[in-house]
Amino acid sequence: MNTPIADFVETYIKSNKARLHMPGHKGVQFLGIEQLDITEIKGADELYSPEGIILRSEENASALFSTKRTVYSAGGSSQSINAMLYLAKMRSQSRTVFASRNAHKSFLYACAKLDCNIHWLYPEENSHLCSGVISPEALKAELNKSEALPFAVYITSPDYLGRISNISGLSNVCKEFNIPLLVDNAHGAYLAFCKNNLHPIALGADMCCDSAHKTLPVLTGGGYLHIAKGDTFGFASHAVQAMEIFGSTSPSYLILQSLDLCNKYIDENIQKDLKICQSKIEEVRSAMPVPDVSQEPLKITADMRCVANRDIFEETGIEPEFSDGDFTVFMLTPQNSDEDFAKLKEAFVKMQVVKIICEEPPAIPRGVQKMSVRDAIFSLSETVCVENAVGRICAAPTVSCPPAIPIAVSGEEITSEHITLFKKYNINRISVVKK
Repeated sequence: MNTPIADFVETYIKSNKARLHMPGHKGVQFLGIEQLDITEIKGADELYSPEGIILRSEENASALFSTKRTVYSAGGSSQSINAMLYLAKMRSQSRTVFASRNAHKSFLYACAKLDCNIHWLYPEENSHLCSGVISPEALKAELNKSEALPFAVYITSPDYLGRISNISGLSNVCKEFNIPLLVDNAHGAYLAFCKNNLHPIALGADMCCDSAHKTLPVLTGGGYLHIAKGDTFGFASHAVQAMEIFGSTSPSYLILQSLDLCNKYIDENIQKDLKICQSKIEEVRSAMPVPDVSQEPLKITADMRCVANRDIFEETGIEPEFSDGDFTVFMLTPQNSDEDFAKLKEAFVKMQVVKIICEEPPAIPRGVQKMSVRDAIFSLSETVCVENAVGRICAAPTVSCPPAIPIAVSGEEITSEHITLFKKYNINRISVVKK
């Protein structure tokens, strides 16, 4: 597969032209990558008005993911989440979106910018803050009892713990009500290239976002906005415009080259590499003395509630993606070395299991919305100790990334249940609407 963006930059470097344009480093090496870092010069095309090399590269990505349109993001999935909501809301009179409660805080900020109301979908069973799979039956029940239909249904799958929703079933429900299904697939770009294609677009989503940098060999910030082939709602014709509204006018050409080169890797090597990687992961799983709750092929989520030596990963020289005492998440790809896999297996072999799992993670609080998300986020706010926050209204969500799942949603009244979770995640001060 050709790589038009990377090829153009390579040719430009060899031309040895005087760089009398942005950026200011002029190709002089400080980090060592400056020669590759260009801007929208003649021939380089424009990300938000692609007609040349960027368009050809995006068409390559679209062919690989089997979409009607794939648009590059240099602002990660956050930019694509904004664009998805904008595109869906633009075609509807409704201001309400149905969303699974384990949504990333970037979804909340997008709703504030677009003045969306959120109807939260909670899991039928008690669930971890980062998880919460919604069944098609539960979604249909919520839609049936709603006085007015939302402009979209928004699901996070895979979630942070690696659990995967029934996208096909949810898609069928959405089609029944003529509502688009939007999926935050930030963690699952690689799913399109597994033996069993589990990518949301393949399973019936109308739009989804992928963070390419999370699971593919792409620089941080590289992502995709995908529009399904059927494009029932006509999203593709406005997709680039939507991305431009929420993106920088100076997108990183380093990221664009990375996305471009990734197309070649996907086309030539990824399926073989994924097969080998999954075999290594299964070998690690066989050494686990605790359950792996992940359903993702490339993610291991160890249930740590019965482990005595919880520092074992640090002692073994491992940096996990996320750990909160209940679960530790490891994101693996074909780019991990054999040494990485050996270290992880060694840690599990040394793990000391001391008790039977009996405690459930704290439930996600169901707060009462006192203000709209937009009004709360754009209100004057103050920071208070969590002990003094009961009865106050949450302003900006206070939660780190990862996992960046809001404990209290902007506009909700904070309860003692929220405080329990804030303390569990070592959040001692939170932002509340000023009285």
